[in-house]
Amino acid sequence: MLKISRRHFLAGTAGALVLPGVVHAQIAAPAKGGVLRVSVDQAASVIHPLLTRVNPEYMVTELLYSNLTRLKPDMSIEPDLATSWSSDDSLTKWTFKLRDGVTFHDGSPCTADDVVATFKAILDPDNASPGAKNVGPIADVVAADPTTVEFTLSAPYSDFPVAVAYTTARIAPASILESDFQSLSTKAVGTGPFKLVSYEPDRKIVVERNPDYYDPERPYLDGVEINVYPDYTAEGSALISGDIDLMSTVQPTEFLRLRDSDGIDALRTPSGQFCNINFGCDTEPFDDPRVRRALALTIDRDAMVDFVTEGFGQPGNDTPINSAYRFFDGDLPMRQANIEEAKTLLADAGYADGFEATLIASDKPSYRTQLAVALREMAKPAGITINVQTMPHATYLDQVWKKGNFYVGFYNMQPTADGIFSLLYTSDAAWNETRWNNKDFDKLIVEARQTSDESKRADLYAQAQKLMNEDVPSIIPVFFDVMAAKRGWVENYEVHPRASVFRLDLVSLSDEAPTRK
Repeated sequence: MLKISRRHFLAGTAGALVLPGVVHAQIAAPAKGGVLRVSVDQAASVIHPLLTRVNPEYMVTELLYSNLTRLKPDMSIEPDLATSWSSDDSLTKWTFKLRDGVTFHDGSPCTADDVVATFKAILDPDNASPGAKNVGPIADVVAADPTTVEFTLSAPYSDFPVAVAYTTARIAPASILESDFQSLSTKAVGTGPFKLVSYEPDRKIVVERNPDYYDPERPYLDGVEINVYPDYTAEGSALISGDIDLMSTVQPTEFLRLRDSDGIDALRTPSGQFCNINFGCDTEPFDDPRVRRALALTIDRDAMVDFVTEGFGQPGNDTPINSAYRFFDGDLPMRQANIEEAKTLLADAGYADGFEATLIASDKPSYRTQLAVALREMAKPAGITINVQTMPHATYLDQVWKKGNFYVGFYNMQPTADGIFSLLYTSDAAWNETRWNNKDFDKLIVEARQTSDESKRADLYAQAQKLMNEDVPSIIPVFFDVMAAKRGWVENYEVHPRASVFRLDLVSLSDEAPTRK
């Protein structure tokens, strides 16, 4: 039966994954003051609120800016700049009421005009914002009055209030967006809980408490320092020594080390985060679905989970939806390794002797290379020779991402099924890496997006997952638990299943935290 129930992760302490040796964040009365030192594993090269691409960048802009809504750890939404929202019966007219009296960091008021300008900038193709395809089918947005924004959609969209919580839909000043859009790449003028102090993208980003934040109680911290550690081992050692307080992303091998270290809480939650092997579906030999299915049939998925995630994950079934999502087709049989069937498919496709291809993997996170190496070994018995090429992440983003024909991707969980499908797999997806461009799939996703009936939506998403599993535009063999680690003096931090949401405005430091200037 199709599983429709939404899994809730770490809503407070309820629903947390409890494992031996794993200590989870405890809810405590927040104390004010102190500077939190956070580590990230790659540079925050982009701090433009509408153009960010990777988790450290999302963290920085979340500190500096606000959305209309924001995601809680159970994947539901709560107010941010918007205090309430409603739609007409057609789900095409949405009205958001804004907080009154909110100001940007430069002292200028934040009004409905700024929200309108932000969404117009997101939708402007000249700006190439990743949010353009992920904030919903917006046809028009207007300011009805200084605290009321009205969105007109080109089609019904029941998930719209969730969509506006997207990581690149942070609200920025209309005066800057309309006159000097690119300037926000190096400076920050938001309404967020913190203000930018200094920005060294490859080394350290420093923010300080915004005294004029709309919630006078938050943030509890005086400031946050985001420190870049390209080396995972050095990053873990910095946490153990107390040089940093919070390690925002932890690899499985480091998790095992940190879990057994005194004074450290190892944090873990299941998620829809995954690695995938992307095919250029318009390029030989991957333009033939038989070739793609053959490769998918070489994978022992349980072994892949053990090898790539050290057991901190679950098998994937070549769709980006797993049980973490609301609309997950639990009836779709898990694909099993079958080398003989893989060989038959290759022969039918004209590759009876197999073929050779180069699979490219970024070095960040290291999961990518591990996955590539595992696939290389698993594909050998079918006659497929895979040469693994690893490259620095910055080079990968510049030369391979969205351009290559055979490479390893890595993606966070999205708030909804529509969000992940529309980000990666529809023909008009913001990051249409596979160039699958399947019109039947597109039709199913559009219809589900426009349907409010839960049972019908469930059926449509089930059909979409089945079609994707059969056609294999990308192989998705592994879903990851999201893992982090913190010193015991860091309070009220929860690992978010979305992986790109951090909510550091809720974090505080206990009296045991070291005093820093």
